[in-house]
Amino acid sequence: MINITKDKKGSDIVHSSIDALENKLDKVTVLLERSEVAEYVRLLNHPFSLIWRNVLAGLARGVGIALGFTFFAATILYILQLLGALNLPIVGDYIADIVRIVQHQLEGKTY
Repeated sequence: MINITKDKKGSDIVHSSIDALENKLDKVTVLLERSEVAEYVRLLNHPFSLIWRNVLAGLARGVGIALGFTFFAATILYILQLLGALNLPIVGDYIADIVRIVQHQLEGKTY
């Protein structure tokens, strides 16, 4: 509780306390603006917008995973084909079997 007195020294203490409180309040205001709390509250008040953003994010994530896995699998198959062409004794036969199985599956044939 602030004790307000009539003397000059007490008045200075009250003013310095109020100034310090204003500075702290300004810092809190800036931090809240940086954290975009208002945008978050707006999203919570408009659920359709929130759902739409989540649908688009999920769709983009799914497409990214599919493209990434396709690139990764194609790279692995390419490397396996190169290793199979080297005719390494045991490893080459194993890799050739894997490549043949994958190629049959891609053609729609069963092994």
